[in-house]
Amino acid sequence: MAVLDKNSKIYVAGHHGLVGSAIWNNLKSRGYNNLVGRTHKELDLTDQNSVKKFFDEERPDAVVLAAAFVGGIMANSLYRADFMMMNMKIQCNVFSEAYAHNVKKFLFLGSTCIYPKNAPQPMKEDALLTSELEYTNEEYAIAKIAGLKMCESYNLQYGTNYLAVMPTNLYGPNDNFHLENSHVMPAMMRKIYLAKLIHDNDWNSIKVDMDKRPVEGINGNASQDEILKVLAKYGIENNKVTLWGTGKPLREFLWSEDMADASVHVLLNVNFSDIIGIEKYSSVHYGASVDGAVDRNHSAGRGGAIPKLGEIRNCHINVGTGKELTIRELSELVVKAVGFEGEVVFDASKPDGTPRKLIDVSKLHSLGWTHKVEIDEGVQKLFDWYKESLKA
Repeated sequence: MAVLDKNSKIYVAGHHGLVGSAIWNNLKSRGYNNLVGRTHKELDLTDQNSVKKFFDEERPDAVVLAAAFVGGIMANSLYRADFMMMNMKIQCNVFSEAYAHNVKKFLFLGSTCIYPKNAPQPMKEDALLTSELEYTNEEYAIAKIAGLKMCESYNLQYGTNYLAVMPTNLYGPNDNFHLENSHVMPAMMRKIYLAKLIHDNDWNSIKVDMDKRPVEGINGNASQDEILKVLAKYGIENNKVTLWGTGKPLREFLWSEDMADASVHVLLNVNFSDIIGIEKYSSVHYGASVDGAVDRNHSAGRGGAIPKLGEIRNCHINVGTGKELTIRELSELVVKAVGFEGEVVFDASKPDGTPRKLIDVSKLHSLGWTHKVEIDEGVQKLFDWYKESLKA
């Protein structure tokens, strides 16, 4: 079984993103300094030829696929074809080249939106594909399901060591605060912060905020009326914020640096044989190659499941806290962190999305990892980071 040492070259795809940057920093803190990253401008992962050229040149020992085409309910609804096509292209290209270049370890990052809308709570890994998905993010979920199935299928057919982790809702440093396509917590936080600034008549801070992250092309150079008009479209007014939905859906949130720590723990310490709980898997699948890479001449198990092991599925690992709160309760934590004294209104005519999304993290705990940052501490840490980001 392939083992990564401190000199192993690890490619982190999406290393400037919320999770990818945290994984990069976590690996560095553990002494793994032979890291490779490319921005989207430097390497378009949807371009097959570019991805092949990158793997030809770099030949990484391990790959962490944290790059994805993402967004909230609105973005998922508007760009359904893009969400499926872009993510499938990224995954197919990276998996294909990783296998072709004998990558020893592969970690795929998915999302808990893979689970059925009405899955029993908390959701265990084996809830996958038991009923229909949430309609508002069906395309993204299908792409992520394909990714985790690629991990399973490559392992079963070729004896690779590809693992998939499914994080719950993430938040943390380098989060996306752009109102058009951000997720619930950063969007809520920025809205409440801006509503407070409008009430405080702090136009200098508003202009700094709009310059850093323009809204529909409107930046700090726009007139006050133009800024107020575009912010009102997103439910941001003087001392008042309107949020989508009823505020009743339950959500679980994980600090991104905790997610990174869990991901690196799995990358360095967990193998596919540990996931399926069958020690003999290694001897069934792995040839005795000297460098620890997969022996491509070893054919046992090719063509699907191995009869002696039975059906193998749902090998992915949920990553979360196992704790939840309502969107309304989340808004109260954000209000407290921001110091907002205005009104938060919920527009029940807008969609809520999935009513509840709590995951069962017992598999993760059995593999030796638990979260550290609780939600109240994390919300304050995120707001502190956001204010700091406006100074940069």
